[in-house]
Amino acid sequence: MSKLHIRKGDTVVVLAGRDKTKTGKVQKVLVKENRAIVEGLNMVSKSQKPSAQNPQGGIVKQEAPIHISNLSLVDPKSGKPTRVSIKHEGKNVIRIAKKSGEEIK
Repeated sequence: MSKLHIRKGDTVVVLAGRDKTKTGKVQKVLVKENRAIVEGLNMVSKSQKPSAQNPQGGIVKQEAPIHISNLSLVDPKSGKPTRVSIKHEGKNVIRIAKKSGEEIK
């Protein structure tokens, strides 16, 4: 398994695809597939059979995973896409935005 530069709760910008330039918050990271689910982006229509939770059934809109390579972290200072450097302080790992040099929380 590889280490990823994006974590759950990060604000990211989409670099490619139909949602290019849109930003959103990461809801879930699928490490094995190198993909992430971003809130409100890459929406797909899925048909659903009637169930106890959804007795009507029908077509439901939901987020689909986006490949990590098409996402970039948003710089906390400027709000623009940035690359990430990793700094080790003892056992702690700190992510730093390359553009501003600011720590990413």
